[in-house]
This record gives sequence, structure tokens and C-alpha cells, in this order.
Amino acid sequence: MTTIRTVAIIGAGQMGSGIAQAVALGGYAVSLYDVDPARLPLAHGVIAESLARRVERDDLSADEAQAVLGRITDAPDLEAAGRADLVIEAAVEDEAVKTEILKSLTPHLGAETLVASNTSSISITRLASATDRPDRFIGLHFMKPAPAMRLVEIIRGIATSAGTYEAAVAFAESLGKTTTNAEDFPAFIVNRILVPMINEAIYTLYEGVGGVASIDKALKLGANHPMGPLELADFMGLDVVLAIMNVLYDGLADSKYRPCPLLVKYVEAGWLGRKSGRGFYDYSGETPVPTR
Repeated sequence: MTTIRTVAIIGAGQMGSGIAQAVALGGYAVSLYDVDPARLPLAHGVIAESLARRVERDDLSADEAQAVLGRITDAPDLEAAGRADLVIEAAVEDEAVKTEILKSLTPHLGAETLVASNTSSISITRLASATDRPDRFIGLHFMKPAPAMRLVEIIRGIATSAGTYEAAVAFAESLGKTTTNAEDFPAFIVNRILVPMINEAIYTLYEGVGGVASIDKALKLGANHPMGPLELADFMGLDVVLAIMNVLYDGLADSKYRPCPLLVKYVEAGWLGRKSGRGFYDYSGETPVPTR
């Protein structure tokens, strides 16, 4: 079984920076790469703020936080990232983008390097085919926010070897995570169940059954959910919700997975949720305000 000491993360967005923090907290040396170098200092800032909040809560000492930050460095290019024992692709949820990254990364990988994708919905088998090592390729789907959420979905492609699977499980567990195994079907387990529920909540809004606040209150109090489905959609990113619904709709050819037209309109308008400042809630003030 491959020994993992160094980990490279491809993509320094919300998920990539969160995974980098979780991995560094686990004691690993992390190199962070992004096609846009300007995102790297922003990612380091987000990680530093997250660790500072942990220090304030006494979940971490100030020295431990500094040690975590010290374990995260920048990779100047894919060649440097490819030297790690494990490379985790955490780019935008777009198969064409992920495939291009994996094709560009492959010539720089070490002979024993394992490759994982943090995709939340796309076929691991198809992504693996963009590399020279489908047997050493696996899905590691961290939940958002990665440092706080305990679950990691493990998804094997058709060619993933037993050794790769064992190494992936051991790695996730070394971060203090709990793993669950999912077959390589569109959206796997969590998002196969969760995202259609969110899409149905958006249909409920679209059809006028309830307003944003009413729908979220109903699910929080009526189903004991910690966040309402529309609040959760904003947190995930409406573009991500739409991408997952499209994967389900295209992959399973079932009309029940048709994305709600209102979701499509919000994404077309650039109203993507928290990250854009507006989605089903307006985040421009101190308190989020429903937009419908």
C-alpha cells in the first residue's frame, strides 16, 4: 500500500482551500496549486481566518495553528504538484475542466503517485480515463466545509485497485474523517439524495407554495434540518447545485432530475449564493434577507 506523506491540492477555491486545511491539520505537507496564482494568497488568508476561529474556541492552540499554516506551501506549476505522493483535484464541478487538468497533470506524476478527484457528482471511471493510471485513481469527496465535516465519500472507478482503495480509506481516516463507500453512479450517495431535495425546494418556491423564509423554516423545524434547503443551496453555490442536477439528469435520463427553471435563471443572473453575495438570500447586510 502506498505511503502518503505529501499531498498536492489542485484548485485553491473554497473546496481546495478547505481540503488543504483539513489535510495539513492531519499532519501532512501540503502544496496548493491554482491555474490563477492570484487565488493562492486569498486561499491562505481564508485558511488563516478559519484556524484563528478555532484558536478562539480553544479547539487549537496558537502554536498548532501556526504549524498547520507552515505545512501549506504553494506549488508554482503542475510539475511541482505532480511530485506529491497523493494529488487531489478540487477544481470547479465541470467535467471538461477536470479532464483537461488531469491530462495536463499526468506527464508530471511520479510512478507511485495516487490521484484523487473531489468531484461531487462526475464519473470517476471517466475522469480516470484522462490519466495513465486508472488503477491508481479514486474519488475522495470531502463535504463542505472540509475541515469541519466528518464524512468523506470514497468512490472507486471500474479500474481502481484494492491497494488504492485501502490507501484512500487509511488517508481519510488519518484526518479524523469517517468514510462511506459509494458506487460510481451519478452524484454518488450524498448528492444523489440531497441535491434533488434542494431542487424540489426550489420548485416549491417557483410554484408559489411558499416563500424562501417559509420553506427554510418548514424544513428546519419540521424535519430537524440544521439549515433550510435554500440556505444550504446558497452555501453550496447555486452553480454547483445546477451542475449536479445536470449530471443526474443527463446520466440517469429521468425527468424527476430536471433542474428547476428558477435555479437556471439564478445561475444565469450570476446569483450564485453566498460567494456572489446574492442567491435565495441577499448577503449585502449584516443579516441575510430572502430575495423572494
